[in-house]
Amino acid sequence: MGLFKNYVSQTRKPEGLLGKMMLSGMNSGHAKMADWGFSNLPFLTVNSAVDLGCGGGRNIGELLNRYPAAHVTGIDYSDLSVEKATEWNKDMIAAGRCSVMQGDVSHLHLAPDTFDLATAFETIYFWPGLEKCFAQVANVLKLGGSFMICNESDGTDAASLKFEKIIDGMKNHTINEISTALSKAGFSEISSFHHKTKPWITVIARK
Repeated sequence: MGLFKNYVSQTRKPEGLLGKMMLSGMNSGHAKMADWGFSNLPFLTVNSAVDLGCGGGRNIGELLNRYPAAHVTGIDYSDLSVEKATEWNKDMIAAGRCSVMQGDVSHLHLAPDTFDLATAFETIYFWPGLEKCFAQVANVLKLGGSFMICNESDGTDAASLKFEKIIDGMKNHTINEISTALSKAGFSEISSFHHKTKPWITVIARK
């Protein structure tokens, strides 16, 4: 149980050899869920986007493909994730369309009113206080900007609740909990989607 717990805990902040192993499978392992999340986005004009908790960097690449005129910033708490995401998107970084940096979503050191779109895939489980962190996201979005959250867990599925007991600091959230925190943080026009056969959820809100 000790090794297993150490490995799955790398989802929170990948570090060391186990962290590298986790990141190596993260991009492919979450791809279908992330693409389903993207499919729920309405048409948006995006010139600047930020992926919060960018992990291995795959979804940064999807944002770059989806919005070919946009600059995309990736933020992650883990230095190892920053390294992986930078390598994954090195060509776009060299082209000036992308940047990846270490950061903490509870204290985002980004310019206010900067982004048209913010995304968070499989990451808010570990955010230290949803309302506080969502307010940080609202601050860096432009007026009318959108925030999309995509999770594999709807906050009630047994498998995810099991991991919640194993991984320190993990909290699964229901759509209602996420929507309530978004409203308190200043977001409006909140819509949600639940996969037909899986516990996947997407929540989208506007500033």
